[in-house]
Amino acid sequence: MVTGYKAARNRSLTRGQKLANRVLVAVRAPVEHGFAHLKNWRALGKVRTDPRCATAQVRALLVLTNREVSR
Repeated sequence: MVTGYKAARNRSLTRGQKLANRVLVAVRAPVEHGFAHLKNWRALGKVRTDPRCATAQVRALLVLTNREVSR
């Protein structure tokens, strides 16, 4: 997992560290939103099969989710 910089009690973040945190948040937010949307699909909670078989199901759900979100 990639985490951002944190300020210490006696030291604030540098301008570069703040910029790095902003870039990380900009990349991370869409991914987190994608996972949140996938969790809404109850079918994923019942997947108890080979991951290769579940991949097709996850891809199909991603297509449906993208269509729903882009409306």
